[in-house]
Amino acid sequence: MDLSMIDTLKVLGRIITIIPWLLIVTLIMGKRSVGEVPVFDFLIIIVLGAVAGADIADPSIPHIYTFIAIAAIGVLQFIVTKLKINHRKFGRMITFEPTVVIRNGTFQVDNLQHIRYSIDNVLQMLREKDIFNVNDVELAIVEANGKLTVYKKPAKSTVTIEDLGIIKTSGGVAYPVIMDGEIEFETLSQLKLDVHWLTQKLKREGLEVQDIFFASVTDNHDFHFSPLNNDKSKKPDISH
Repeated sequence: MDLSMIDTLKVLGRIITIIPWLLIVTLIMGKRSVGEVPVFDFLIIIVLGAVAGADIADPSIPHIYTFIAIAAIGVLQFIVTKLKINHRKFGRMITFEPTVVIRNGTFQVDNLQHIRYSIDNVLQMLREKDIFNVNDVELAIVEANGKLTVYKKPAKSTVTIEDLGIIKTSGGVAYPVIMDGEIEFETLSQLKLDVHWLTQKLKREGLEVQDIFFASVTDNHDFHFSPLNNDKSKKPDISH
């Protein structure tokens, strides 16, 4: 076989083998590694950048191989996109499923651990949506691209009952007082509360501090918590 043909086949063979491997590694890494780009397109961008960068940085690489590689990557991306559109099951295999992280104001601890998101990650994403109280959230979902989708409780939607002046309930910013089973003593102190007040609140629910994944208190001392184990309220997951 001609040497140039062997080299061309090597290039094609590397493309065929490296992309599936990168896909597996990226899926293992988790949603946060992808950002807002679908996982397979994310890999295509990386590979295209690497191919073009190598061609520019190393003049000894024959230019024709770069053209072949880029063309082959483009064809592969086109084929995969067609397969995703025509075969939904295949599309689900090469991406992430949406993950429910808050349901009816309660963190879904197992789901958070599964996708390796911390409380801080979710709280930041909620604040970016102008939500400062977890208890205002009916449903929060980490989508396949890593973004957070939030559905507020009816009374907390854009035009609320409170806004209309019909009913005025207590509310405001909720401050974390327990995170991952650890008490935030400084926050309690700033709210002019103490550990005794907090433990009494939990005892009424038959719980201890170590049983709590997340708890918050508003300026009006409204208390809300998410237990570590919330399997009792198990509901259907969200899928594509």
